[in-house]
Amino acid sequence: MLSSTTNLLLRVCSVLLVLGTVAATDHIVGANKGWNPGINYTLWANNHTFYVGDLISFRYQKTQYNVFEVNQTGYDNCTTEGALGNWSSGKDFILLNKTQRYYFICGNGQCFNGMKVSVLVHPLPSPTASPVAHSASNSTGAAGLVVLPRGVTGLRALAVALASIWLGYGWI
Repeated sequence: MLSSTTNLLLRVCSVLLVLGTVAATDHIVGANKGWNPGINYTLWANNHTFYVGDLISFRYQKTQYNVFEVNQTGYDNCTTEGALGNWSSGKDFILLNKTQRYYFICGNGQCFNGMKVSVLVHPLPSPTASPVAHSASNSTGAAGLVVLPRGVTGLRALAVALASIWLGYGWI
């Protein structure tokens, strides 16, 4: 029978494994150019894949710009009527917590100068590993490579190492 301390450690490691299967990404709008007029944010968004739990962040001069979450009509017409949210700190971090299309605009008139972005948020990828085809020239018969979801490898290794040390097995 496992001691209560060992049982607790195993539960903590299990939670770490589950939480570590996907690491949220902070997508900084406009990258090093930030949230400013004259930038093609459609091109920027098309070069990113957004998942539920990721963050989208806006960096800008708070005395000049702001961010509004709007519906598609507000996005198309650059209007903030019926806005779903608004931010003005200059360093805004917005959680993308639903599988849907999000629409963001600058509400001080700069939307007409391109300060708007739309992002499509996808469901989280399956936490199961997916096999990668291995080379036909591999004559050893070894199994193919396995690609793990973002953030899994390091956290699993840490959890296994801690559990091994705690249980008295030493380093692996």
